[in-house]
Amino acid sequence: MIDLRGRRAVVTGGSRGIGAAVVRALAACGADVLVGYRARGEDADAVAADARSVGVRAESCSADLSTRDGVRGLFARAREALGGVDILVANAGVWPSEDVPVERLDDERWLRTMRENVDSMFYCAREAARVMGDGGRIVMISSTAGQRGEAFHADYAASKGAMISFVKSLAVELGPRGITVNSVAPGWVDTEMTADAMASGGRERIAATIPVGRVASPDDIAFPVVCLCAPQARHVTGEILNVNGGSVLCG
Repeated sequence: MIDLRGRRAVVTGGSRGIGAAVVRALAACGADVLVGYRARGEDADAVAADARSVGVRAESCSADLSTRDGVRGLFARAREALGGVDILVANAGVWPSEDVPVERLDDERWLRTMRENVDSMFYCAREAARVMGDGGRIVMISSTAGQRGEAFHADYAASKGAMISFVKSLAVELGPRGITVNSVAPGWVDTEMTADAMASGGRERIAATIPVGRVASPDDIAFPVVCLCAPQARHVTGEILNVNGGSVLCG
């Protein structure tokens, strides 16, 4: 039912994990895709090749999304390679894995988390709003942490909480143009980013806290992202779609 042929998407953080799964899912629905990445060029190229294998246009582009110029360069490449932008999936971000209480949370970690998760979100959304035509789609990857907090990761939770408020604000601004703005909020996902937490029995302990009893795969997150990009989702905007096995409902 989801036909995205003729639609042009930018996916940030597309070289691995959730971003790579989103690229492949968008391509499977017919969208052309620009795979944004920071440093993992070979991985990004491989993801783009996977997308091209199903008959769509796909390229990769390195960019530092924490800077205005980096984001401008990414979108310029999208216009050059794809002819424009209809969809933005803002997936790039960091999750500092070390547990740190607020009294020991140093300026460097706080500022890095805000640069990578908040500044990049703002720059990407602003550029998308400038270049995207009417009827576009913006989907941002937030987190359960942005809704209920996360002890010892207050920087990360604050950054994702900011994203949630930003999504709701932007949805109202862009609604008259038919551009929808939504967020998908995963809980634990089996990716390279969470590998340390999953090790040494961590996966089993985490799964036991999730009502459905399992940790999500990247494909579990990609599916609702693509649904929000579909033409049929034109009346869904400003929403935070929880894709976390019910864990956000638990204490």
